[in-house]
Amino acid sequence: MTQNTEKKKKLKLKQFIPLYIMMLPGLAYLFINNYLPMSGLIIAFKNYNAQKGIYGSDWAGFKNFEYLFKTSDAWIITRNTVLYNAAFIVINTFLAVLIAILLSEITAKKAVKLYQSVILLPFLISAVIVSYLVYAFLSAETGFLNKTILALLGKDAISWYNEAKYWPVIIITVNAWKGVGYLSVVYLAAIIGIDRSFYEAAAIEGATKIQQIRCITLPLIKHVIILMTMLAIGRIFYSDFGLFYQVPMNSGAIYSTTNVIDTYVYRGLLQLGNISMSSAAGVYQSIVGFVLVLISNLIVRKIDNESALF
Repeated sequence: MTQNTEKKKKLKLKQFIPLYIMMLPGLAYLFINNYLPMSGLIIAFKNYNAQKGIYGSDWAGFKNFEYLFKTSDAWIITRNTVLYNAAFIVINTFLAVLIAILLSEITAKKAVKLYQSVILLPFLISAVIVSYLVYAFLSAETGFLNKTILALLGKDAISWYNEAKYWPVIIITVNAWKGVGYLSVVYLAAIIGIDRSFYEAAAIEGATKIQQIRCITLPLIKHVIILMTMLAIGRIFYSDFGLFYQVPMNSGAIYSTTNVIDTYVYRGLLQLGNISMSSAAGVYQSIVGFVLVLISNLIVRKIDNESALF
């Protein structure tokens, strides 16, 4: 019996050898790009000197982390980073699910492909191009809003790049326009995977479309929504550098509502040239993100164990 069992194991192993070989390039890419660079985290705890190298530089302990916490702007950049990302998660998730549901109701395949392409296109546009598209709308002298919309309404032109109070709405709007398309495609794939017989049975029972969405669609894509939300929570201390640096055109007058951790560290790096401080900021963001994922997963596991990541 033992010999037969061993033979069966060997046969199974031989069957899976082609799959293991196919996995090797992906595993090698993952190791080289995600795990190998992790040794560079040591820079965050050193006074990096290019002549001495990473491992030869003097130890600094946690002094590099003081750069983020002792500055007078620490509260502003932390507040902006967290609140913006929280708004992105809520608004983008709602819009993406709504768009995915609307797309799933379209029966014409060509129309669905066209709409998907149009919705996904902004996600593929670089932040530099997006910044100039936004500038075409907001320019004080030639912008579409000032020269067309506000002029028609009989209102004075607004210097958008000097008025900080408008930028929370602008940033959230631009982020939604750029990012909702990708999320909607993810949720659409989950909706398409739902057995259509559920909807047919619900229709026979007299359920309306709203009832079908509430009782069938949303519960069955709940796991995907939770997964994407938890991934976003893990990056709540990160921000889209292009969105917060390129789109506001690095205008100093609106730093109070556009300055986040990433842009602050970048500007500090330009002024101080201290690589160790920027590395410390990255480590801080990663640790906080990891802890938030653990906490959110723990909460999800207590509410609905099946929806938890681990």
